[in-house]
Amino acid sequence: MKRRPCALAVTTLFLMIEVSLGALAQGKPRARDLGIPFDGTPGPLNAITDVKGVEVGQVTLITGSGKLEVGKGPVRTGVTAILPRGRESSDPVFAGWFSLNGNGEMTGTTWVEESGFLEGPVMITNTHSVGVVRDAVIAWRVKRGGPDESGYWWSLPVVAETYDGFLNDVNGFHVKPEHAFQALDNARSGPVAEGNVGGGTGMVCYEFKGGIGTASRKLDERSGGYTVGVLVQCNCGGREQLRIAGVPVGREISGSKVWSGAASSNQADTGSIIITVATDAPLLPHQLKRLARRASLGLARTGSTSGNGSGDIFIAFSTANARAAKPSGIPQLNMLPNDRMDALFAATVEATEEAIVNALVAAETMTGADNHKAVAIPHDRLKEVLRKYNRLSESRD
Repeated sequence: MKRRPCALAVTTLFLMIEVSLGALAQGKPRARDLGIPFDGTPGPLNAITDVKGVEVGQVTLITGSGKLEVGKGPVRTGVTAILPRGRESSDPVFAGWFSLNGNGEMTGTTWVEESGFLEGPVMITNTHSVGVVRDAVIAWRVKRGGPDESGYWWSLPVVAETYDGFLNDVNGFHVKPEHAFQALDNARSGPVAEGNVGGGTGMVCYEFKGGIGTASRKLDERSGGYTVGVLVQCNCGGREQLRIAGVPVGREISGSKVWSGAASSNQADTGSIIITVATDAPLLPHQLKRLARRASLGLARTGSTSGNGSGDIFIAFSTANARAAKPSGIPQLNMLPNDRMDALFAATVEATEEAIVNALVAAETMTGADNHKAVAIPHDRLKEVLRKYNRLSESRD
């Protein structure tokens, strides 16, 4: 059986809301705004879009309330698109992927493994919408241009999922091709909306409201000055597992009722998380697989043990080595020596940890199908707990 469902709802809404990149990116506190300490130096946006060329687009679908009627709602879902070189480029990027636990789906990864290239966007949605989003990406690419440089009209899109059926009418198939098109067409650089948005709309993380989160790290010049950016769709973990800044936050806030309308949790590490890592460092596919593996350590810092029911799947790509996939000639490639990758490993771990916490902090309490409710982590209580353990940066409090 698939894992525990996820949640979303800001309020009871009767209109369908389609949120593009940046519409909700401003005005919400992030983890650092609350005084939560993290290692490393973030980029200017502290987002995956700090990696030059990367664009993110999101469509959020919210409609209906009350009793679940399959095909009618309530709807609490969406689509997130990550374009490594932006909408205007069809140039593949070197990539590598890793499955920490495979109770989930990320299409197109057999070709990523075989070829070493990611040939298009990374899309993230709910479990039962993977197929329609995959087909929509093919149609979007065909509509925008002709065959690839080898002369073929073909595509093996990368589409990943986590399950939002606790809050969303997941069997109603409310994500349509046009929503995937909108997420792709709306993709932009700049700030990235977090929390109850895009594919993360109906998700739950550590039994608090979860969703989309992002963060980045800027390496110092001695380490090459490279940037690492991470975007997560988090829908995993039991509440008592949650650790923030090393503090057992989930246990400390265990007295709060974070679930409503469902049986009490068994504290199992169920759910799923999709993690996308981007960098401008010149890495080859085998090195990017190593980078993708390090996302596991950032996830572990927040308390997850990647249980049997969890789909924890990660992909990493590099925007360096443009035109490496050209079908003719001998491309000249740059490669960072393995001995210089330690700083990138650390940056990936740090940015993954912060992206997950950013998703939790940005998420808002949501009510969905059958009036199930996922409650956002309370900021005041979170700061109180961190202060108790001397882990709150009072200068930001």
